[in-house]
Amino acid sequence: MPTDLQTLILALGKAGFRVRLEPPPLQGVYGLFESRAKTLWIAPIALELGIGRQTLLHEATHAVQSCPAGTLQAIGWRLPMATVVRREIEGITYSRYHPRQRGLEREAFALQGQPDAVALLLEALRRRCPG
Repeated sequence: MPTDLQTLILALGKAGFRVRLEPPPLQGVYGLFESRAKTLWIAPIALELGIGRQTLLHEATHAVQSCPAGTLQAIGWRLPMATVVRREIEGITYSRYHPRQRGLEREAFALQGQPDAVALLLEALRRRCPG
């Protein structure tokens, strides 16, 4: 696991979250965040497929979205991305998620492609999840 992701996992742990590198309890997904349990699951297959980083960043975004109240609320990032990427994210969120979840998922998908994603998450974690 790259050093920056290890740092993120440690910071999540200090904020009270558990990161489990095992299949999520929901079949057919690469990652999952459960706010009540404060647990992130990253399926080992995601690492084998080369999408472990993106999966961890996505689920970590949901963890940070859950602070401080335990219910997910958008962080409010305005992240730069190519138009083609924005359209793809819109298509995924529109076709696969309930309307109430779409903004949260858009934010998580947008973050996972940012070069400074770990730094953004660490800062948001520090601000939103004192623990």
